Amino acid sequence: MQLDTLKDLYIRELKDLFSAEQQLVKALAKMAKAAENKELAGGFQQHLEQTKEHAQRLQQILSQHRATTRGAKCKGMEGLLAEGAEVMEEEADAEVKDAALIAAAQRVEHYEMAGYGTARAYAELLGDREGVKLLETTLEEEKQTDQKLSKLAKSAINVAAAK
Repeated sequence: MQLDTLKDLYIRELKDLFSAEQQLVKALAKMAKAAENKELAGGFQQHLEQTKEHAQRLQQILSQHRATTRGAKCKGMEGLLAEGAEVMEEEADAEVKDAALIAAAQRVEHYEMAGYGTARAYAELLGDREGVKLLETTLEEEKQTDQKLSKLAKSAINVAAAK
C-alpha cells in the first residue's frame, strides 16, 4: 500500500488493527481455556465478545472510507500472541500460569491502546467524526479491560502466585 497522505496511513492503521483483532479473537478462546481462575477465564471470554465488536467497528470505519479490511498481517500482535502461546505451553503452577497469562494479556491491551490512540488522532485530524467516536469507544473498552486485569492480578492471582 502506497502511503502518500495521512488518510493512506489512517487506512493502513485501521487494517492493521483489524488484523490484530482477528488474531486476538482466536487467541482469547485459548486463553480462556488455559486460565485456571474462573474470574480470569470469564474475563477472557467477555473480552472475546468485545473483540468481535472491535473488529466490526473497524470494518464499519473502513467501509465508510470505501476500503476493505484486507491488508498485511499485524506482525506486532502476531509476536505478542506467540509469547502468550508459549506461556500456555509452560509447565507451571496454576496460579503462576494465570499470573503469566495476565501479563501476556496486558501486553496485548497496551499494544492495542497505542494503536487505537494513534488511529483516533488521525481520525481527528482528518475530520472523521464517526471514526473518532467508534475508535474512542474501543479505546475506552481496552483501557477498562487493562484495569480489570490489573485489579484481578493485585487482588487475587499475583497474591496466590506469590505463596
